[in-house]
Amino acid sequence: MSAATSNVGSATPSVAESAPLVKRTTLIVRDAERSMAFYRDGLGLTVWYDDVIELSGVGLAAGKRGDQTRLIIMRAQDPVIGMIGLLQFTEPSLSPPSRRERLGIGDIVFVMQGKDIEGVYERVPQLGGRIHAAPHRFEVRGADGVQVAMTSLSFWDPDDYFIEYNRRD
Repeated sequence: MSAATSNVGSATPSVAESAPLVKRTTLIVRDAERSMAFYRDGLGLTVWYDDVIELSGVGLAAGKRGDQTRLIIMRAQDPVIGMIGLLQFTEPSLSPPSRRERLGIGDIVFVMQGKDIEGVYERVPQLGGRIHAAPHRFEVRGADGVQVAMTSLSFWDPDDYFIEYNRRD
């Protein structure tokens, strides 16, 4: 084993041991209330946090000192990881971008897994989302080399964030 792959007897942790835990992705949204309803009522996440925050003007590459925001954090199954933050600039508000129809560099794709794909397919348009592809079956080779069968649905949320929602079959 090379020194690059072993940390036995070393005080320095390996890259894998010091890798961060990805807890949350925060989305800047037009309307926090509408987005909360979409993720709660449409996808089944629960509200973990909801508060008004005044920006310091230092850490976030948007807004300025004194701007008012509302942050809602939605939680999925795990109590620590996989949360989605919904951040609305309330005072002053931000100008909304143009509607997205295609993905490009700088865009993100959320991949979620659940069992209620048919229910999500029905609820997404009712809550302001746009279906990109109806539920469809496909197979993909997993990390272990074994084929995995899934049914997938893809859609845009009310703020044009793209979501791939899969069910393992």
